[in-house]
Amino acid sequence: MLNYQVKIGLVPIRRDVTPRPGIFNWEKAEERCARAVAYIEDHFTTEQISFVDLKGINDVNVLYSDRDVDAVIDRFRREKVDAVFLINGNFGNEEVAGAVARAIGKPVLLWGPQDDVFEPDGTRYTDSQCGLFGMSRQLQRMNVPFTYIENCRIEDPVFAEGFRRFAGVACAVKNFKGLRVAQVGMRPKPFCSVIFNESELMEKFDIHVIPVNLAVIQDKYNRILETRKEELAKGVSLLRSMYEIDDLTEPVLDKVYAFVLLYQEIFAEYDLSAISAECWTAMQLMVGAMPCTAYALLADMGYIIGCESDMHATLTQVVLKCLTLGQKKPFLGEFTTRHPTDRNIELLWHCGPFAYSLKKKGTQAKCVNMRQWMQVEDGHYTVARIDQDHGSYSVAVCECDSAEGPYTFGSYLWGKFKDLPAVERRLIEGPYIHHMSEIEGSLTESLREFCKYVPELKFDGIG
Repeated sequence: MLNYQVKIGLVPIRRDVTPRPGIFNWEKAEERCARAVAYIEDHFTTEQISFVDLKGINDVNVLYSDRDVDAVIDRFRREKVDAVFLINGNFGNEEVAGAVARAIGKPVLLWGPQDDVFEPDGTRYTDSQCGLFGMSRQLQRMNVPFTYIENCRIEDPVFAEGFRRFAGVACAVKNFKGLRVAQVGMRPKPFCSVIFNESELMEKFDIHVIPVNLAVIQDKYNRILETRKEELAKGVSLLRSMYEIDDLTEPVLDKVYAFVLLYQEIFAEYDLSAISAECWTAMQLMVGAMPCTAYALLADMGYIIGCESDMHATLTQVVLKCLTLGQKKPFLGEFTTRHPTDRNIELLWHCGPFAYSLKKKGTQAKCVNMRQWMQVEDGHYTVARIDQDHGSYSVAVCECDSAEGPYTFGSYLWGKFKDLPAVERRLIEGPYIHHMSEIEGSLTESLREFCKYVPELKFDGIG
């Protein structure tokens, strides 16, 4: 399963210079560093976010000397931090900042508090912004990618927004590299558009594709039907409480819910982060049921399963969910048809795998021929897709707002784009297909930052 807990190493830094009145005052810089660390730990520690600081590294708990660099690196490695936060207390120290950031090799956040003391005699004590320019240049020279929060007060909204975005990016980077994604079955024969390169995914991103033969699926599925009848009965009751069930689905509700138990077992047995699965062709022939509605339930349980054997769509959903620290649920809403009267509104649709919790309030959900029918809740959504062409990988990103449109079958959202014709043309010209992944919120900048830390993946804002 994916891990949404992020541990961030806090590195308060000051310049190591001979003390002089005014700007080279050590105590002022150390006081600012201590306040910043305390504020961050007090205001941003959550179940998902924790911190490792420099307490005990030296007498002032601030990094200023080359002598302490190895101790900081050792602590961060021992604590297995997922990111490094460089906090500039005054001019800062370019050398120690670059050394720690490069050695740890994780996403880096750079920020310094806005200077706020101007004495009547003209004295300034810190000049943090000045030092940020030097530190950023050192990181660039050392080929260390980094994220920057503009020089501001720590209480400013821009700081909170930037910090939370960075935490999500660190989470996505942590999970993306080394992913274990199962490929359950083969792609549908006519879907040449979802072809992917398993070798490249491993070589470029350390993503491991785990094949799961459909014979294994059939054996496990049949055993579940025979041996877990009590759990199946509870699952049937759950489905009846959630959906208006049609006559085709009612006799096979136990088979529909069996897919929930099956995929839970597959995730655990193969130690998976996500699954890219065959769904509507071989499954029905093999076991007499389809897993579409089961995917909706599994999504609300925290699992990511990409349908129609679309590996790239599955990977996109992983990244989107991690960028929210697991707090929001992505869905695979493909570009399907344009709104009949508004050329900037598109139907983002699929046959039924969206998380049930995304259902629009006050609307009814149906289960028709084992597929979930429902409309997604109103909101603002990020729309994205990772894809590749001749070994070059990129992620297409745009955003939309929910809109009114005709009622239709399946799971869907009518999305209004700023310039849908431009988005459509970009998808047509490639290297993308219409299988896009959506998630509530504005994550364009998060995806842009994510690509900094995954150099083989190019950010592509398409509208």
